[in-house]
Amino acid sequence: MLREMRVFGLTLDPMTGVPIVILKDLQDQKAIPIWIGMCEASAIAMEIEKIKLSRPMTHDLIKNIIHLLQAKLLKIEIHDLKDNTFFATIFLQRDDQVFPLDARPSDAIALAMRSDAPIFVEEKVIEKTLVIDYKNNLLEKDWLTEEKARKFLESMSTEQFGKYKM
Repeated sequence: MLREMRVFGLTLDPMTGVPIVILKDLQDQKAIPIWIGMCEASAIAMEIEKIKLSRPMTHDLIKNIIHLLQAKLLKIEIHDLKDNTFFATIFLQRDDQVFPLDARPSDAIALAMRSDAPIFVEEKVIEKTLVIDYKNNLLEKDWLTEEKARKFLESMSTEQFGKYKM
């Protein structure tokens, strides 16, 4: 089963300094963190802040290519998590054909944000996700079953996460 989610914000892992994108479902019931690279975090942050550059960055270029080819980004799906690596698929449509493309979730998210395409996450991925227990600085498996961790993430505002600085 797929759950539609949105980008809630960006933060930095307090132990490693690695950027994390936080996805929250549309009902504000579940949230997942995905550790991403600095370049992808920058691309997501630029879209969150609606910063436009005079020249297209990579995700903007891909969006322009899709448009030029008269295709549409239908959706992205984050469909698996293996060995702490998330897997995503971008779905492009041209005429009556749909083309699934393998992608890193961070690139898929950055592209979906630019294309106003929905972001979906498989329930099995949500169930397998690891998250930082900020109070104890531990990684907990099955964090969604832990009431304290769930309430912590769901109650945070964008201001509490802070803004990612480029």
